[in-house]
Amino acid sequence: MQALMMNTQLMISSILVHAEKNYPDQEIVSVTADNPRHRYSYRDFAKRSRQLAKVLESLGAKFGDRIGTLAWNDYRHLEMYYGISGAGMVCHMINPKLFPEQINYIVNHAEDKFLFVDVLVMPLIEALHASFESVEGIVVLTDEANMPQTSLDNVFCYETLLAEQDDDYQWPEFDENTACGMCYTSGTTGNPKGVVYSHRSTLLHALAGALPDATNASNLKTCMPIVPMFHVNAWGIPYASIMVGSKLVMPGPKMADGETLHDLIESEQVNFSSGVPTIWMALLDYLDSSGKKIESLETACSGGAACPKGLITRLKNDYGVDLMQGWGMTEMSPLGTVFSFKKGMENLTEEEQINLRAKQGRTVFGVELKIVDDNNKELPWDGVAFGALKVRGPWIATGYYGMSQEPGAADCPVDKDGWLNTGDVATVDENGFMQITDRTKDVIKSGGEWVSSIDIENAAASHELIAEAAAIGRFHPKWTERPLLIVVLNKDAKVTSGEIIAYLKDKLHKWSVPDDVVFTDELPHTATGKLNKLALRETYKDYQFPIE
Repeated sequence: MQALMMNTQLMISSILVHAEKNYPDQEIVSVTADNPRHRYSYRDFAKRSRQLAKVLESLGAKFGDRIGTLAWNDYRHLEMYYGISGAGMVCHMINPKLFPEQINYIVNHAEDKFLFVDVLVMPLIEALHASFESVEGIVVLTDEANMPQTSLDNVFCYETLLAEQDDDYQWPEFDENTACGMCYTSGTTGNPKGVVYSHRSTLLHALAGALPDATNASNLKTCMPIVPMFHVNAWGIPYASIMVGSKLVMPGPKMADGETLHDLIESEQVNFSSGVPTIWMALLDYLDSSGKKIESLETACSGGAACPKGLITRLKNDYGVDLMQGWGMTEMSPLGTVFSFKKGMENLTEEEQINLRAKQGRTVFGVELKIVDDNNKELPWDGVAFGALKVRGPWIATGYYGMSQEPGAADCPVDKDGWLNTGDVATVDENGFMQITDRTKDVIKSGGEWVSSIDIENAAASHELIAEAAAIGRFHPKWTERPLLIVVLNKDAKVTSGEIIAYLKDKLHKWSVPDDVVFTDELPHTATGKLNKLALRETYKDYQFPIE
């Protein structure tokens, strides 16, 4: 028996149509290279998105064409999120902080037809332009007064193109499984891999992300996404926030500037924000040095890397901000888990609450997860067992663009049972709170036991004299591998390796305490800010532990 329900397609454009009708006067505030505080309404945003769709067609872009964007978090990039996808093309967000050779590979592999780029990105585009194989034109995201000088052909001014079009445009309707967005992974080995999102997956992801136990998005909230729109949909916030009518505050190229972030939070009364741990550290440093407060900010979401307990504690106790962790992947659109308390946990002690907040949270509806051992046997949710983390759901990738889509194939991330192998090692407690203990490739295998490099790093980061730390496994003649801790100290700090090891003995299981500590001025990071363990293992490939 079939249901008697309408089968309307889930479209990105439907979010915009709904928002324009129900929240036409809601604000979007942006920092851009040509305007320190641009503001306009949802009504203006919707109109300009329709104009952009007509611009794309006038340039010769067709249904299914990939349109690359290299831009910051601002209103013009938001228009591309909706105008490109709504017209049936694919919004291909590209991280301008990637290495040039990676950007070149990504643009050519995706076969981007046009690139929409921020003024600040133009020097990079000029350097790479000759090696682009499919790009027919560059659109610079500014007005005529701020157009950069360039020797390139087919370079257009965004505002001029929009002014040439009216907004008499009807969003087309098509199969909801049509591609709407594209983002490439930024791993440390091999070429980046393309993940392709659909209208259906993106809209379902936005619905789940707006739920009370996720971001609790609402038209009563003012949201500032600091997590970049140039990578994995800014965690879905540009869709979820517009869907519910939130006021949006966009920091543009100032996303790492503590003073600007503080000013935006206070002047625009931001009460929800999202960003990686280094962003919150930068903001905290500014607040500490300036003596200023962030009275309006209630909740901050952190992801991309494990968040130190000290950061969670300081933001809560000193500034009244609840920092909740989340976890996901490019292949997951990216939402997998978000931290939120369950009923009955309100009476936990402060220490117990902080210990819970240090975990990556619980799954949102739409994501299933499990942990398995080396034989693919599912392990219990008891907070003790840990194993390879696998996930599945309606916004999780089945494969990579231009690679095998056959489950179980060497270049397909999905196993034969239909689960995506995340590459993470995790544990899940009896309440469903998941905690990443390591990456599969980074776990330290010592004497038959698995040692979590992340646990070591988090414990080391709690030392007041340590600015950053990384743990890797190095050869040991007796135990195969043992942990080596590599440390960056705070400016002018002095501490010995023995003192750090003694400090860690009270915070780690005996077998997890590193055998040695070495000091360095700087740790290597990937283009997205993650510790580059591959580079560290190469640097210390000849390291030998002191003879006992």
